[in-house]
Amino acid sequence: MLEPKQYDEISALVVGGTSGIGLAAARHLLDAGVPRLRVGGRDAARAEQAVAELRGLASDADVGALLFDCGEGAAAEAMAEAAAEAMGGIDLLVCSPGGNNLPELLFRQPIDQINRTLLQDLAPSLNACRAVLPVMMRGAGGCIVNVASDAAKVATPGESVIGAVMAGIVQFTRGLAIEGKRNGIRANVITPSLVEGTALAERLMAEGTFSKKLFEKARPLADLGPTTAEDLAELIVFLAGPKAAKITGQAISVNGGISAA
Repeated sequence: MLEPKQYDEISALVVGGTSGIGLAAARHLLDAGVPRLRVGGRDAARAEQAVAELRGLASDADVGALLFDCGEGAAAEAMAEAAAEAMGGIDLLVCSPGGNNLPELLFRQPIDQINRTLLQDLAPSLNACRAVLPVMMRGAGGCIVNVASDAAKVATPGESVIGAVMAGIVQFTRGLAIEGKRNGIRANVITPSLVEGTALAERLMAEGTFSKKLFEKARPLADLGPTTAEDLAELIVFLAGPKAAKITGQAISVNGGISAA
């Protein structure tokens, strides 16, 4: 079995890396010494801004952006091929595509909206992992860190559909970990609750009447402090590194004490 790679040997692809949790992860990976990094996203202006920021933090690193929509399988495969060609392989995939759907009671959700949520929030992570897997197998190892949410573990009014999607990502990641271990590939998933300072958190508090009430009740339960993108980024860096070489198939909550999920 190959020795786990040090940070300065890693080529990293961060899907959803142009904002929020993904961008925070990219910053912290560069700070840890990762020399080659690509952020994946769909918005060209946001990608340009993210790359400028990241290059300013690590002028010696090879940093770039890839514009693909991982909700489409062919696009995810093209992204993986482009990243592998640009960096000489992919050792780390961080998948944080984010979700745009607000919590709502099930009987108020149109059925076509349920179907859209399943595709929009579940497909990107599954597609990205599937697309990157052959690249990692050729490289004799790798690490995958998916980002879901505690809705996968805690039943909450208004999150029946979102919870089903997040539970899907968690179980998918566990299955991937068992399949991938024979090729030296690890897979874990992080499940935060409300993440302060992200675009989704701002929408939850500003746009959704139901979701605003829901998270106003949950926020005071975070007695250890509200979760931030930086908290999640620190954990992602640890899971990507050599000290986490024996950790795989785990779903790790980061929620400031809102629950013991």
